Amino acid sequence: MEITFIVLAAILGLGGGFGIAKFLEKSNVSNLIKNAKKEASSILKDANQEAENIKKDKLLQAKEKFLELKSEHEKEILSKDKKIAEVEKRIRDKESQVSNELAKAKKVNDDYEAKTKEYQAKLDMLEKKHQEVDKLHKSQVEQLEVISGLSADEAKEQLVESLKAEAKTKAMAHIQDTIEEAKLTAQQEAKKVIINTIQRVGTEEAVENCVSVFNIESDDVKGRIIGREGRNIRALEAATGVEIIVDDTPEAIILSCFDPVRREIARLSLHKLVTDGRIHPARIEEVVAKTAKQIEDEIIEVGKRTVIDLGIHGLHPELIKIVGRMKYRSSYGQNLLQHSREVAKLCGIMAAELGLNVKLAKRAGLLHDIGKVPDTESDLPHALLGMQWAEKYGEKEEVCNAIGAHHDEIEMKYLISPIIQVCDAISGARPGARRQVLDSYIQRLKDLENIAFGFHGVKNAYAIQAGRELRVIVESEKVSDEMAASLSFDISQKIQTEMTYPGQVKITVIRETRSVNIAK
Repeated sequence: MEITFIVLAAILGLGGGFGIAKFLEKSNVSNLIKNAKKEASSILKDANQEAENIKKDKLLQAKEKFLELKSEHEKEILSKDKKIAEVEKRIRDKESQVSNELAKAKKVNDDYEAKTKEYQAKLDMLEKKHQEVDKLHKSQVEQLEVISGLSADEAKEQLVESLKAEAKTKAMAHIQDTIEEAKLTAQQEAKKVIINTIQRVGTEEAVENCVSVFNIESDDVKGRIIGREGRNIRALEAATGVEIIVDDTPEAIILSCFDPVRREIARLSLHKLVTDGRIHPARIEEVVAKTAKQIEDEIIEVGKRTVIDLGIHGLHPELIKIVGRMKYRSSYGQNLLQHSREVAKLCGIMAAELGLNVKLAKRAGLLHDIGKVPDTESDLPHALLGMQWAEKYGEKEEVCNAIGAHHDEIEMKYLISPIIQVCDAISGARPGARRQVLDSYIQRLKDLENIAFGFHGVKNAYAIQAGRELRVIVESEKVSDEMAASLSFDISQKIQTEMTYPGQVKITVIRETRSVNIAK
């Protein structure tokens, strides 16, 4: 019973506790809902307030932006109005100026027409006076013809002849004085420059020829070079283009060819073959090909070394190769590379003496004969061919003109052009520079003397100083002093136009009058 009571009391206690708990929970939830509603209404109120503030700010910003744009637009309108006003003012000024110019032009035109009419009237008057003067002149001429017994043409011819003779005499005297005066100063300076230039450049003798001698240790090697039935020597001649002469000359083989490059290739190839000992057609072709490549490289190296020695920069590789090829080319027995180096040095010194561009003069001096080493045959003179190559490889106009004009093929346009011509003549005309055939040398002396004998009054003529001077002795009865000066000039012009010669030829005309009496 007690247990039942206790259980009932416990159940009742639990039920009361649960109800109290539920009541408390319900009151808490209602409080939370009320607090949440209050908080939501507060947030909503704050949000509305903030939105209102933002709206007011945006309206203010929009108004400010509008006012700003309005002011900018007004400024732009004012600026455009100002520009339009300025343009209108300029237009009004131009219109005023044009109207003034038109007025001036109209005034000038009116003045011109008035002056034209005046001049026309004066011309008519002059024409009338001219006709009157002609009539008077004709009447006076007729009177003079009657008085003198000569016609007007005859009198005119006599007067012209007398005036011509007098004018010629005075002109020759004036020319002679001018020449003498120029010689006192210019000739001395020119001689000084040329002599100093020549003295400062070393020279070499001409030793080039068309054959090379290949020395061998013994005659046994000749048979190996010839080969069985001449196979080796034929292969060597075919590969090199050189004629190989094997004769009875002891311990020597002669290589003959006009092309020094091919001759050098053949000589070096023979040296390699003899040194190696293996001589047969296949080996010959291989050695010749390698030697040709070696010579090609040597040509380029020689060209580079030459331009470095002369201080020339920026030369095209093809021109450097052409300069190297000059080593194996000769002209009148003079090595072309040595000649070109000599001309370049002469040009540099002479340009320095005259205050011109030294580097440009050296460049033109080195390249002046590049037309003498063409890869293929050409009908053009070597000066014009060299000029074309220089233009092709980007050389300056001064250099191209100097190359083309150094034999008077074209007109000289620059100051360095005559320097190149003079230095080329100096290098070719110096003693020992070129080998000349004796017959051609004697013929040139005879031609000089014959040209002098072709003039009236020449008694004797002598070519002296290796053809550098011509002494002409004239008859004093037939040639006067004035005619002697004219004769010297005429002979020089004829020699210059009809003959080819190195350097220059001095013509000296000698006129002598002797009066001999014997006192007994």
